[in-house]
Amino acid sequence: MRSSARPYTHIASSLMVLSALLTGCGGATDKEPATNPPVTVPPGPIAITFSSPVATNNVHDAGTSVPLQVSVTVNGNPAANGTPVTLTTVPSVSLAPVAPTTSGGAATSTLTSTITGPVVVNATVTSTANTANESLKLYIRPAYQPLELLVPAYFAAGTSSPWTSLTAGGNSYPNVKITAIANPNNGVLTATTTANTDLVTAITAFKSTHRKVIGYVSTLYGNGARSEADVKTTIDKYIELYPGLEGFFIDEMASGINRLAHYETIYSYIKGKNAAFVVIGNPGIFPDPAYTGAADALVTFEGSAAGYQALDPQQSSNTWVYSQANTAQAMLTHSADTCTAMQETVKYANLARLNTGLVFATDQTTNRSATALPSYWTKLLGTVDALNAGRTLPAC
Repeated sequence: MRSSARPYTHIASSLMVLSALLTGCGGATDKEPATNPPVTVPPGPIAITFSSPVATNNVHDAGTSVPLQVSVTVNGNPAANGTPVTLTTVPSVSLAPVAPTTSGGAATSTLTSTITGPVVVNATVTSTANTANESLKLYIRPAYQPLELLVPAYFAAGTSSPWTSLTAGGNSYPNVKITAIANPNNGVLTATTTANTDLVTAITAFKSTHRKVIGYVSTLYGNGARSEADVKTTIDKYIELYPGLEGFFIDEMASGINRLAHYETIYSYIKGKNAAFVVIGNPGIFPDPAYTGAADALVTFEGSAAGYQALDPQQSSNTWVYSQANTAQAMLTHSADTCTAMQETVKYANLARLNTGLVFATDQTTNRSATALPSYWTKLLGTVDALNAGRTLPAC
């Protein structure tokens, strides 16, 4: 008589063999992944430096990723791979990772900030005997806005006027924003001033290209030679005679805190007339930062193209500009003798370090009494258009 247990014995034996095979293949149990032990930095001189971004590239847009790299040496040689670095900054700024490790003597991380202004990042590395620290100061500015042109259209209107070329250029480059500054009567209008009919026609034609025209107002640096009442009369007369205007260019603006209240009053007066009016103030230099409350944009440089390319907000302790949009800062340059000089000047303005959004360059020797547009007017338009679109600049 056969035993009925043999088939079950055979099955059990097969299962044991299968189990053994699975165990040999690692399928029966999960193994803990192998981990590298932390690197112990040997004693000796240790150093850490930020190798990226470089010092000349320390201004970045809010919300963008900024690659960071630190280099670590021990006894003058690149630190061993896996050497830990600790990064710290203010809580509102993100670092990922906050504790990178070195590879080839360098550790990398990424900074992202949604707040504007200065940001300091600290890096620390420690050996068994020494600690090294390094700090990096960055400036975070509001998101970049495309360049615009601010044109001192101080020339006469009428037949064969530069206003015709100004308007034609606007038609040729519809994507470039242009604000023209009209200047009848040298910015002084009185109760008896009458409208310049040729200028009214020119303003109407230019605005048909969807551009802005603002009125030039002389203030003589707020020294009392032009009273607050005089300036208000000029503003009122502009509104009466040139209803197409969309704001005012407050020229000869002071820059010291002692005259701030005067310009704040003028600003409030204009906004009271129409909150949509744009107000551009022209101290021609970096004013006290409080002047940001007296204008929508400030001309922080007026002078030669060569002088402009020597300008640096950080060297003159005017880093407050990085808390403002680039379109809140303007430059007006003259004596850019060639098309190439113009392009170099505009490219310089477009650097994050300059943070300038309203630009102008001319080959004439002054802006204040210019009687014509620059000879390279269409090239200036094309240069701004190309920079905004990330294209190659037009050939000069």
